[in-house]
Amino acid sequence: MASDPGRVLIFDTTLRDGEQSPGASLNLEEKLAIAHQLTRLRVDIIEAGFPFASAGDFNAVQRIADAVGTPEGPVVCGLARATRGDIKACAEAVAPAARRRIHTFIATSDIHLEHKLRKSRPEVVEIAAEMVAYARSLVDDVEFSCEDAGRSDPDYLYEVIEAAIGAGATTINIPDTVGYTTPAEFGALIAGIDRHVPNISQAVISVHGHNDLGLAVANFLEAVKNGARQLECTINGIGERAGNASLEELVMALHVRRSYFNPFLGRSAGSTQPLTGVRTEEIAKTSRMVSNLTGMAVQPNKAIVGANAFAHESGIHQDGVLKNRLTYEIIDARTIGLTDTRLSLGKLSGRSAFRARLEELGYSLERGDLDDAFARFKELADRKREITDRDLEAIMSDQAQQSEALYTLKLVQVSTGTNLQPTATVTLISADGAELTEAAIGTGPVDAVCQALNSLARVPNELVEFSVKSVTEGIDAMGEVTIRLRHQGVLYSGHAADTDIVVAAAQAFVNALNRLLQGSERPPLHPQMAPLSVGDIPLADRPRV
Repeated sequence: MASDPGRVLIFDTTLRDGEQSPGASLNLEEKLAIAHQLTRLRVDIIEAGFPFASAGDFNAVQRIADAVGTPEGPVVCGLARATRGDIKACAEAVAPAARRRIHTFIATSDIHLEHKLRKSRPEVVEIAAEMVAYARSLVDDVEFSCEDAGRSDPDYLYEVIEAAIGAGATTINIPDTVGYTTPAEFGALIAGIDRHVPNISQAVISVHGHNDLGLAVANFLEAVKNGARQLECTINGIGERAGNASLEELVMALHVRRSYFNPFLGRSAGSTQPLTGVRTEEIAKTSRMVSNLTGMAVQPNKAIVGANAFAHESGIHQDGVLKNRLTYEIIDARTIGLTDTRLSLGKLSGRSAFRARLEELGYSLERGDLDDAFARFKELADRKREITDRDLEAIMSDQAQQSEALYTLKLVQVSTGTNLQPTATVTLISADGAELTEAAIGTGPVDAVCQALNSLARVPNELVEFSVKSVTEGIDAMGEVTIRLRHQGVLYSGHAADTDIVVAAAQAFVNALNRLLQGSERPPLHPQMAPLSVGDIPLADRPRV
């Protein structure tokens, strides 16, 4: 039997694999905010990034390790290909954490060996063992992944895993890299590993999977039944292509159906001991934070965290819920922290009360940032009768995007109406303090604003998405705008909220432009992206763990 930690470990890869969603790149302040919230959520491991990718990624992983890697906090993990350069950079980046992990990987399927690595099976076994041993010489906690395990020959997979554990791997990850397997197949794969790898008792079996066929969560639950004790997932299921297995769905499935899963963990069906260490009351808040900061909206009918997850329109359902919520609800909304908290804060409220509420929501600000956020809160309180937690989250989302801004929005003014040509005037302040003003016309006020901003930035781009939604209810609600720009085939997103949606659109466009300008200066490198050869291992194709 594989090593059993006594419960199911939750390995969150929102900051690594989740960030690879097109247009979902995060700046340092945003990553730190999410890392702090993941710590409040009590995930077991945070995969903070891919340190070898760039100086920015290295710095982000190091800062996260320093900020949340306390002895009581999560394990902080970095990703590394099976090369010395990657592994060394990863070890240095996670070094500030009290509990640190290196996660290294190499492909094991014949199609990858033949067409990507151009290596024989024995050569890959040797590389895996050598690189795991090197990682283990730097840290005590090493995770090894067999890339494309779902399409690998099981007997060869057993051989590679045995060699990796023999070299010091403490966790063995089995990825369904292309989201191809079905629950029965994936469960059988995990069961086979548990049964046929001689030294599997020395390692925890982990699973990682993509949702290309909509089966990632189902595959993971089947894996738990067959011995997997670590689940690699992301908030809201974000990630490359169709995304990853969704953390909130996995955690709540194990919570709600605990009596079903208990026996697979050697417990009595009636045991009330939690199957994960996640604090479920933080789920809704974490989902909103990730959605706000990545600009990736959660679909209304998304399980657990969608806007309609606890809504009832059918008359029969409404009648049943009014009599007893359990008639049509299997989860108490309060279990995931879904409340309609309204603050007794207003324009006369003090900074201390404002800061205390932000800390309750998971935000910790330095004095300068707190002053800026408080000023924004006061401005909003002058325009809005009631302030909600959602309003505060929108303010903090905007705040996080300003830390690395090349341009800041000073003024936006529009003229529009029936039989009028929509016209916009905008003023930006550049990083060196210069004021830049431009006017433009458009098909509507938002288009005019975007035309003016593009004239100032002078970087060719294509607007591929403009969306607006209400943060809360009411005529004075803040409108949250998400904009995505495409430049040289790469998507860059920006988002902002304001009671005036034209102002929100302008700010969102500026945020997207800032990311575009920074991204074109320092193109991000992820395991899935740019070619890199180290030694005699060609990695020009796109390895996807």
